[in-house]
Amino acid sequence: MIEVKKEGILLKKTDLEFENDGVLNPAIMQEGNTVHIFYRAVQKGNHSTIGYCKLDGPLTVKERSEKPILIPQHKYESHGVEDARIVKIDDLYYLTYTAYDGVNAQGALAVSTDLKKFKKCGIIVPPVTYVEFLYLLESVERVNKNYYRNHKFYYQDDNIENRILLWDKNVIFFPRRIKGKLCFLHRIRPGIQIAKTDDLKGLTKKFWKDYCRNLKKHIVMDPRYKHESAYIGGGCPPIETKHGWLMVYHGVEKKIKKRVYSACAALLDLDDPSKEIARLPYALFSPELDWELNGVINNVVFPTGTALFGDTLYIYYGAADEQIACASVSLSALVNELLLYT
Repeated sequence: MIEVKKEGILLKKTDLEFENDGVLNPAIMQEGNTVHIFYRAVQKGNHSTIGYCKLDGPLTVKERSEKPILIPQHKYESHGVEDARIVKIDDLYYLTYTAYDGVNAQGALAVSTDLKKFKKCGIIVPPVTYVEFLYLLESVERVNKNYYRNHKFYYQDDNIENRILLWDKNVIFFPRRIKGKLCFLHRIRPGIQIAKTDDLKGLTKKFWKDYCRNLKKHIVMDPRYKHESAYIGGGCPPIETKHGWLMVYHGVEKKIKKRVYSACAALLDLDDPSKEIARLPYALFSPELDWELNGVINNVVFPTGTALFGDTLYIYYGAADEQIACASVSLSALVNELLLYT
């Protein structure tokens, strides 16, 4: 098994109003020795914004803003902007996040040229209800049975008549165009899917309806092993290596009266990242320390960004939905370990 070092807690909540209930799930952008962190900041009452801090090297906090850098501005994100990821493609930074309106949680995008001012581009995932999604699935070749079994999640108690939109989270762009197309991962439970487009204008409702009708060919990974048996979802932006795209993602195992979130790893094909090359048959790391086992949501490690210093890959993650922590691993050793499972 690969050796992973837990580096400890990096950021905690403060008394500032916008982050007085927790900090978690950071987007990471590395520029040389500087690491920019765009983290989810939770205010009491479960309203989220995106906070900012800067590291000198992988672990030393150099600067931390006393106000959020991204706040809710539209109805579709009125309850919070959550769980950002970020990449740079050409000269533009793509920051994806979950927009939450109190009922619906969907992937959204903001772009920037300087990491200071962000222009919001809106929701970029399927604009369909869960019922519409099921209808589209029923008309084509069947996929993993668990795609059809989320009724209890969407229709609880007295909200059966609500038009609940399909929850599609964990939107993560690849850090370069692949065969001329913008590519991003996203998550419709229980698996991870990939979307490809020439430009963002191509993500129309027609595009997404056709996409859902052909969902099977867009599924990159579905749950396979025990530690990810409930569902999986994207974690950190893919890392390009000569052997493939390294993907650090999260897996969820449902146990008696609890769910356990672990960090997992896989390799995707460089030219066609819809193809899985290898996957670790065990969790890369799981909750084991007190601040991972106990918090706002217990038993959670949720990886969302990485920085590379030499051969050491630093993986930043939300710990128990309350704090931000870091783990490290040898990049070359991790890739070599994955290649044992091709």
